[in-house]
Amino acid sequence: MQENIFKIFFVNYWRTIDKKILICFLILFFLGLFFSFSSTSSLAGERLNKNYYFFFSKHLIFTIISLVIMISISIIETSVFKRFIIPLFILSFIFLALVPLIGIEVKGAKRWLDFYLFRLQPIELLKPFFILATVKILTFNSFKNSQIKYLLSFLLLSSVIILLIDQPDLGQSILLIISWVATVFISGVSLLYLLGFFSVFLILISSILFLMPEKFGYVINRLISFVDPSQGDKFQSSSALDAIKLGGLTGQGMGEGILKDSVPEAHTDYIIAIISEEYGSIISIMIIILFLYISFRIIKNCINQEDPLIKISLCGLAALLVFQTFIHVAVNTNLIPTTGMTLPFLSYGGSSLIGSAILAGVILNYTKNKTYLYE
Repeated sequence: MQENIFKIFFVNYWRTIDKKILICFLILFFLGLFFSFSSTSSLAGERLNKNYYFFFSKHLIFTIISLVIMISISIIETSVFKRFIIPLFILSFIFLALVPLIGIEVKGAKRWLDFYLFRLQPIELLKPFFILATVKILTFNSFKNSQIKYLLSFLLLSSVIILLIDQPDLGQSILLIISWVATVFISGVSLLYLLGFFSVFLILISSILFLMPEKFGYVINRLISFVDPSQGDKFQSSSALDAIKLGGLTGQGMGEGILKDSVPEAHTDYIIAIISEEYGSIISIMIIILFLYISFRIIKNCINQEDPLIKISLCGLAALLVFQTFIHVAVNTNLIPTTGMTLPFLSYGGSSLIGSAILAGVILNYTKNKTYLYE
C-alpha cells in the first residue's frame, strides 16, 4: 500500500515538475562537485597540509543537503509555501541582523555566524526570500491601487542594505538593488519612481563612501585601480583574466591551472576563471548558456501564469540568478571592479549552495503546475 502511494506521489511529482529546469539544476550541482574537487585538492593537500579531499568532502555534504532542500521546497504545495514566505524572510533577516552582534570577522569583513559545525553567511539565505517578500508586498490586495507598496518595498530593501553595508558587503548590496529594481519594474512601477529611488541610493552610497573612508576606503581603492590600473593593486582580477587567456578554447587540462594556487579564495570568487583555465572557454560559455536557458524556461512559464505573485516572483528570481551569474563573470573578466561574488551552484561554500538550493526549489515549485503545457 505504501509503495503504491509513493509511486503515485512520484508519478504526480514527475508529471507536474518542469523536468528541463530540474535537470539543468542537477547538472549545475554535479558540475559544482566536479570543479570543487578539481580546484581545491591541491589547496587542501599542498598548502594547508590537510587531506586532499577535505574541501571536496565538505562540498559533497552541503551538495546533498542542498539537493534535499531543493526537492523538499519543490514538493510543498504552492499555496502552503506562500504562507511561509514572510516568516522565512523574517528568520533569515534576524540571522543577518545578528551578524554585527555575534558574527565572526574574516579578512576584515564580518559576514558569518558560527554554528560550531559550520559557518553560515545569512545573506545567501536571505536573497531569494527577499525577492519573495518584496513581491508579497507588491501584490498585497490592500495595496493594489496604492503607490505605498513601492515605498514599503523600498524600505524593506533599505533595511537589508544598511545591514550589508555595515559588514561591509557592497557586492551583495549592488546585487540586491538591481534585482529589486528588476522586480518592481516588472510589477508595473512608473519609471519616475525608479529614477527617484535610484537617485536616493546613489546619493546615500556616495555619501557613505566619502564620509566613512576608514571603513569603506577599500571600495574607493578598487574603483580607482579599476579605472587606472597603475594606481592600485589589481593582482586578483589581472590573474583571473590571464588565466582565462591561458586556457584558450580547450584549456590547460585538469589540475594544470595555476590560478587556484596563486589567488586567495579562487575556488569561490574566481571559479569561472579556474574552469576557463583548465577546461577552456568553451566549457565556461556552455555553463553561461545553461544559466540563460534556465532563465528562458522561467520567463516562458511566466507567460501562462495567472497569479501575479507567482509571475513576478519568477521574474525576480530569474533576475537574481542572471545578475549574480553575470556579476561573477564580469569580475573574472575584469569588466567591473572586484566584488567577491560567488557563482550560483558552482562556487565552493555551504551558504552559497544552500542559498542556490532555496532559489532553485522555489523556481521548481512555482513552475510545476502548468509545465506540462510546454512538453
